[in-house]
Amino acid sequence: MNVVIKSSKGIGAVQAPPSKSMAHRLLIGAGLAKGISVIHNVAPSQDILATIDCLRSLGAVVTIDGDTVTVTGTDPKQRENATLPCRESGSTLRFMIPLCLLSNAPCTLTGTPRLMERPQTVYETLCREKGWLFQKSQAGITLCGQLQGGDFSLAGNISSQFITGLLYALPLTGQDSTITLTGVVESRSYIDLTLQALRTFGIDVDWKNEHTLHIKAGSYQPQDLTVENDYSNAAFLDAFTLLGGNVTVTGLDPQSLQGDKIYKKDFASLRAGCPTLSLKDCPDLGPIYMAMGAALNGCLLTDTARLKIKESDRGIAMAEELAKFGVSVTVEDNCITVNSSPLQRPASPLYGHNDHRIVMSLVALCTLTGGEIRGAEAVAKSFPDYFERIKQLGISWKEVESHGSE
Repeated sequence: MNVVIKSSKGIGAVQAPPSKSMAHRLLIGAGLAKGISVIHNVAPSQDILATIDCLRSLGAVVTIDGDTVTVTGTDPKQRENATLPCRESGSTLRFMIPLCLLSNAPCTLTGTPRLMERPQTVYETLCREKGWLFQKSQAGITLCGQLQGGDFSLAGNISSQFITGLLYALPLTGQDSTITLTGVVESRSYIDLTLQALRTFGIDVDWKNEHTLHIKAGSYQPQDLTVENDYSNAAFLDAFTLLGGNVTVTGLDPQSLQGDKIYKKDFASLRAGCPTLSLKDCPDLGPIYMAMGAALNGCLLTDTARLKIKESDRGIAMAEELAKFGVSVTVEDNCITVNSSPLQRPASPLYGHNDHRIVMSLVALCTLTGGEIRGAEAVAKSFPDYFERIKQLGISWKEVESHGSE
């Protein structure tokens, strides 16, 4: 899908979309519960559909009616040979691997080549130490081994998705467990979202101290729950206000544990000057911070290393596209400098890098200059009705035919 954005301002009110992070967590809890759960306010993004497909492969029965998903849970310990289609969802893959290891039957998790490039070192090391099969290729990951409870030690600066995956599986081992995080703990807010979801399903889990999680053996109880709305994707809507529009994003819980709610404070800093902003607990905001820094006063982003292993290498991808606007960006190992300069209309098409957050960041900038974006369909990964919503805000765009590939 290729779109041309015309110079236009976003004006009006729009409800924030459902949280993809919480939808993953609630659906997995429902898939592990003994009985029928109902999860409301679920957006059918590609990542969420991947998690639903994987739950079905594990044996859960899942039906979708609009934004309501009904799940009859399963016991993954009883799983026979299975293939789990993770599409391009890193969250799905990392959440599912420990669940697959609850059964001693072989299992293969498939996905796109880019997904298979993303590191799974934590699980590879665990399987190697236990003598289990962990075979990775471009086609997928094949596992065979049986996870037991006990004491685990992980680096605190790894993706929280590895920690979440273990947190979901360990209660079902029949043994109490601990996970000790060494060094600086990044993405703590995502871990806390996982704890919140687990407790909702009746799992006893908590921080024993600042670095150690205690997980009691237990069973998941079915629930009727509603997914909260998403601060992360809300930032891409609120960005139109920073660029001269007047958009009100509704439906966000001010008491949410989502780390990405920091964007409201950080947007104020971007408006006021050239701030230094850490992405330690909010890596998904990196692309929109780069875009807003380019449009406003510049910025310095720190703790950016994990941008390399997202759907694209987001620092490099944004630097390439911002150059088309005439903006200079310096990407280093763990920091990114975005220089402020007057935006130019891109003389060549912009490219979405198969990354939903890159596309939405480029759309925001194109409302100032106009421009064509190729590969805009990537928004379906997390925000399938994004283009419909921004049209309601007065953002002018149209789909155009491709005249070549990037």
